[in-house]
Amino acid sequence: MWTDFVYAIGDTFTWSFGFFEFIQNHFNNMLLALGFVGFAYWMNIQHKLSKKANVPSEIKEEGFTNWYKEENKQIK
Repeated sequence: MWTDFVYAIGDTFTWSFGFFEFIQNHFNNMLLALGFVGFAYWMNIQHKLSKKANVPSEIKEEGFTNWYKEENKQIK
């Protein structure tokens, strides 16, 4: 009885892993493509926000004396 139960669980797992044979590597390829698209979108948004920023990207642009491009004005 116990052996039949254990074999039934094993057969269930074997059957459920057949799903992976069905989808093969397509799911992994979809996740990889989604990752590249998401990274490109993120970089596009970052580029737009960096253009809006009035803080210099490098310290040597304006030095420490005038941190913001306009006196006492910051992005909200």
